[in-house]
Amino acid sequence: MDWLRLAERVLAGHEVTREEALAILRSPDERLLEVMHAAYRIRHHYYGNQVKLNMIINAKSGLCPEDCAYCAQSRISEAPIAKYPLVSRETLIAGAREAERRKAGTYCIVMSGRRPSDREVEEVAQAVAEIRRTTQLKICCCLGLITPKQAERLAAAGVHRYNHNLNTSRGRYAEICTTHTYEQRAATVALSRAAGMSPCSGAIFGMGETDEERVEIAFALKELDADSIPCNFLNPIDGTPLAGRRDLSPRDCLRILAMMRFVHPAKEIRIAGGREVNLRSLQPLGLYAANSVFVGDYLTTAGQPPEEDWRMIEDLGFEIETCALGPHSSH
Repeated sequence: MDWLRLAERVLAGHEVTREEALAILRSPDERLLEVMHAAYRIRHHYYGNQVKLNMIINAKSGLCPEDCAYCAQSRISEAPIAKYPLVSRETLIAGAREAERRKAGTYCIVMSGRRPSDREVEEVAQAVAEIRRTTQLKICCCLGLITPKQAERLAAAGVHRYNHNLNTSRGRYAEICTTHTYEQRAATVALSRAAGMSPCSGAIFGMGETDEERVEIAFALKELDADSIPCNFLNPIDGTPLAGRRDLSPRDCLRILAMMRFVHPAKEIRIAGGREVNLRSLQPLGLYAANSVFVGDYLTTAGQPPEEDWRMIEDLGFEIETCALGPHSSH
């Protein structure tokens, strides 16, 4: 296949087929740079050489009744992690200051658990309102399954984006989690959009899914019209059911990112959790397809120092995107 020609067709309005997406995932190693060059053609058209940085705060850790097989915070995990209830409003606001220091444009407030209480939503909403008044940060929340009323409260407070990942394919979901369903996750993504927030949803690759299932995930996210798509790569944490699993090579990760760019040409494609241990020395190449990356630590695992990310972006000849959302501007 002529990958660059396919990229030009995408820019002319062609929607990649499932067969073409699968061909990207199965492209041979000797053509990998051609695939990445073609993905970069699309990425550059929409985003130039800008890289968006995002920072996470683990606002509530562990104590989760869910049984997600990948997660160190689930009730079935034996991983030795910190466990604590929702942090204070002051801690959430201090985290926003740290996000600014790390040159992040988006600050992501993440809570463990099945769903937040109304009290927790109110605490987060009040912190968000203060952050929006005093910074230019965009705010993303990931609080689990929420009600329409809770979604409306978050949107009113100034939450720009709500994250709820599909994580894996519909058919494999019960192998990864049994305490909630794929359908509940998809419904939450739709609910966030209905409330006026930008939907953010992605997947964790490397949990036993096939190439066909990876394509299925990409097209499911297209159907949901997610604005931001985090591409996580399994970090197999000791003490979780998926400990020791290593399905992905760095080259596989690059093909996944390229496939996601072809399927979602104008969307934010974010390299998320597990990038350091899966992409390894090929991390910079990932930004030829993706235009966004998390900076700093994740929920229970460490990322590389922000200074290394800044240097990586500079070495590529790219630049960090400046957040254009002012403290009083609308969504």
